[in-house]
Formats: sequence, C-alpha cells, structure tokens
Amino acid sequence: MRRRITAGAVAKWAGLGLVALWLLFALVLVAAKWIDPPTTMVHMERHAQALIAGKPYHERYTFIPMSQISPQLQHAVVAAEDARFYQHHGFDWHEIQIAADEDMEGGRHRGASTITQQLVKNLFFGTNRSILRKGAEFTLVPVAEFVLGKERILELYLNVVEWGPGVYGADAACRTWYGTSPRNVSRDEAVRLAAILPAPLKRKPERMNQYSGLILERERQMGW
Repeated sequence: MRRRITAGAVAKWAGLGLVALWLLFALVLVAAKWIDPPTTMVHMERHAQALIAGKPYHERYTFIPMSQISPQLQHAVVAAEDARFYQHHGFDWHEIQIAADEDMEGGRHRGASTITQQLVKNLFFGTNRSILRKGAEFTLVPVAEFVLGKERILELYLNVVEWGPGVYGADAACRTWYGTSPRNVSRDEAVRLAAILPAPLKRKPERMNQYSGLILERERQMGW
C-alpha cells in the first residue's frame, strides 16, 4: 500500500530544507571572513539572463584586497550608499523610518538598504524581490556583521557589487570606465562611480554630474 504524503509532511520537509539552506548561507558568510567569493548570485543571474536572451556575456571580475582600493573610492561608496555604515549594526533604522514615512505620505520611495544588506542580497539572493528573501536577509545580516566586521564587509561589497553590464567590483569598474586602477582613481572619478551603483545597468559615470556633487557634499559633511 502506497504511503500517503500529507500537506503536513510536505511543510515539514520544506521547513527543514529552508533551515538547511539558511545554515549553508551562514557557513558561507563565516568562510567569507578568509575566502574571497569566486562568484555571487547576481553574477550567476546576469549570466543566465544573457544565455536565455541569446546575448553574448563577458564577465569582468577580479577580487583585490582593500589596500589596493583608494580611500577616495571607499569614502565615495559609503557616502553614496550607506552614510551611517560605521554607526549601525546592519540595519539603519533611521533611514528605514524615513523611507516608511515617505511611503505612507505618497512621496518618492526612498531606499534604506545598508551596505551589509546589499552584500547579503548580492551573495545569496540576486535581484529577486520577495517577502521570503527579505525575511532570510533580515536574519543573515546580523550574522554578517558579527562574523565579518565592517572592514571585511566593505571589502567584499566593493569587490562583488555590480558596476555595469558584466562589470563587477572596484577593479573592473575603474579599468572599464576610466582605464585606471582602483588605487589610482581620482576623487571625481570615484564619486561618479559611486553615483551609478543604484542603477548600474542604466547609468553612466559621465552623466552623473548632479548626483556626484551631492555625494561630494555628503563626504564633506562626514569629514572626508
């Protein structure tokens, strides 16, 4: 007699699978303390999208240590993406509140994701937007903060973030957009690169005149 599979049994195994996947992600974060990631979910997602569309895909990605990334670029990215990066513990509740207030008032929606949140999303979830992803991200961000620390989080983010079609990380970004190394990038070039991060497939550094000026002003306010 065939054993009947109940909804409860399916739910139980699905739950165990999710727990096992979460533990795998947590272990990857622990390993990332010392091991540079060879790829991310965003990298794989873009490659798959190109294959499905039948378009050529060339990935430029070279992981480099923080010592080879100019402080100009480090400061520009922090000022542009997460000004309170060194003050919060993974979530910027102040920015979340502002975003919620603007949303309730029907104003322009304002993003509030921190660099740590963006790193977790890049590594494990790609560009997918779902409640499940947000829930998993919410539980993994404290793990990243505790295990990796701010310096390593920023180093990982600067190396894996998308900076254009097939362009990932500071090394590829500086060489692709300006023909220079991340160590030698100028302040103006750095803020323009930081300015395209919210929409790297649509924006180009040379067009970021207004936003790059705002980033420079934010840097001055932060003492940089």
